[in-house]
Amino acid sequence: MNKNSQTFSLNNFTEFRIQMLNWANRFNIFCLLDNQHYNFTTPAFECLLAAGSKKNITAHAGNAFESLQHFYNENKGWLFGHLGYDLKNETEKLHSRNYDGIGFEDMHFFVPEIVLQLSETQVTIFTDGNATEIIEAIQQEPSTITQNTPAAIAVTNRIAKEDYISIIQKLRQHILRGDCYEINFCQEFFAADAVIDPLYVYHKLIQLSPNPFAALYKINERFCICASPERYVKKEGNKIISQPIKGTSKRDLLSKEHDLQNKNYLSQNEKEKSENVMVVDLVRNDLSKVCKQGTVKVEELFGVYSFPQVHQMISTISGEIKDNISWIDIIKATFPMGSMTGAPKKSVMELIEQYEQTRRGLFSGSIGYINPEGDFDFNVVIRSMFYNASNRYLSFQAGGGITFYSDAEKEYEESLLKAVAMMKVLE
Repeated sequence: MNKNSQTFSLNNFTEFRIQMLNWANRFNIFCLLDNQHYNFTTPAFECLLAAGSKKNITAHAGNAFESLQHFYNENKGWLFGHLGYDLKNETEKLHSRNYDGIGFEDMHFFVPEIVLQLSETQVTIFTDGNATEIIEAIQQEPSTITQNTPAAIAVTNRIAKEDYISIIQKLRQHILRGDCYEINFCQEFFAADAVIDPLYVYHKLIQLSPNPFAALYKINERFCICASPERYVKKEGNKIISQPIKGTSKRDLLSKEHDLQNKNYLSQNEKEKSENVMVVDLVRNDLSKVCKQGTVKVEELFGVYSFPQVHQMISTISGEIKDNISWIDIIKATFPMGSMTGAPKKSVMELIEQYEQTRRGLFSGSIGYINPEGDFDFNVVIRSMFYNASNRYLSFQAGGGITFYSDAEKEYEESLLKAVAMMKVLE
């Protein structure tokens, strides 16, 4: 555990944040969690950075949760890391055989050497070392992030449009037959032999698309560049909350009137609301496995929130945790998150494996932290780019919830809409 903490005043939050990013890049492992000035998500901080690894654990589906529990029992304090989507193969009897060009492990957590927690006016540094030396080293870094690599990247769809539309029709038939009610289907966009500067790409992405669960995550040669709007699950004291997103409409920043119509469309559209309700029911069921009877409740249903590219429908479900439940039990009971699978979970995950052509890996998994008090917060890894610097493979995925009433053409357009910020960053 990092025993020492020291707090320093900040004169310029924006400048310091960039200097801190430049400084973090010297480490083989770091995790930046960035709230981007959103306040409706009840953040505990504006920005949290874990840099350097004292100890770490990597695991693949099979005994990953048990291994993580042992690791946590021996290392109670700050812990940062990720949960890959393919941990589904441990929570259910499933498999993953699709192509994976990135290669994140199913699970990775690390005990950081240094943690920096930023508010708008101050930074608290948790370290066993000298906090003053750390802040001085950060303040010597440049306060700009410059492009160090060629810009143009040619991105290709893994699935052709006509194939995508054909798959949506097949999924609608599965729903008609009663195999499932709703399924989250995604496609991959990728570039082989791509050279990018992950720091610059992250900086550009969050300028274009700032979101409350943004993250920049580095494990040696692999990077996740994340502009997620979605929380998976948060624990504070004996309360947990989950905030699934289901329902999307486009922003129109040129016309306030049209933008408001697009926002109202979400609140009034029965298809969007039925998708949201299905996921809310699934999350309620998941939380009830680890919460005291009668405490699981929907705090907000069909809340519509505006982000730079899209309006989103977000519901909030909470519950009071049963006694003697570890944070790992909570993850195991609720993972993968329902907004990225559909319902019922096992059936749709089998169909996802059958019809998607890329292994999800860290996409639709989660990145987050556990603090020394045992509280935690994890995002949903969407609107994210993944980069493997050793094989120069760049990848991102996008999709949406498919119901029987889905229009295949519109679903295809929605997946492109969700990819647009990432496409722009790479232009």
